[in-house]
Amino acid sequence: MQRYRRIFYLVLFLGLVLALFEWSGLRRNLSADYLHDALEANLYSGLALYIALFCLGNLLHIPGWIFLAGAVFSLGKVWGGVATYAAAVLSCCLTYFFIRAIGGDALRVIHNRWVVKILHRLDTHPVSSISTLRVLCQTMPTVNYVLALSGVRFSDYLLGTLIGLPLPIALYCLFFDYLARILHWH
Repeated sequence: MQRYRRIFYLVLFLGLVLALFEWSGLRRNLSADYLHDALEANLYSGLALYIALFCLGNLLHIPGWIFLAGAVFSLGKVWGGVATYAAAVLSCCLTYFFIRAIGGDALRVIHNRWVVKILHRLDTHPVSSISTLRVLCQTMPTVNYVLALSGVRFSDYLLGTLIGLPLPIALYCLFFDYLARILHWH
């Protein structure tokens, strides 16, 4: 019963964060243009805002490509990619700690054969499983939640994240840079 209570607290926490996000007005203003303007106005405060919003957005299921596009449009494909990689890793780590602190390893109570099989794979090959998930799903919040609730060690989570994120981020950077050039946005 304790584990189900933890999931309830997790849902309650996320609902409160979402309500605050909505109430603050950030949701209405959050876009690639908003991030571009913040980064253009002042690089250092813009980067701090960018990282903070990326972390909050990841917690609230806002697609990471919005943040990546804003960074590439403002900073170019190389520095936009570097900023996104740093923000993505930090965001995944913060999400892991928040979700784990509230929900623990709650997925371990589910005794569905598919869940057990997935958790076994994650237990036996954590870094390769996580890095593969990062290549395929990048910073998808649902993946972060599941990994945090799975009981995987943080060191494996971090290493898999560090290994798996560069390739998709680089590909997205090339795509958004190409898009910016053909639309004459830089």
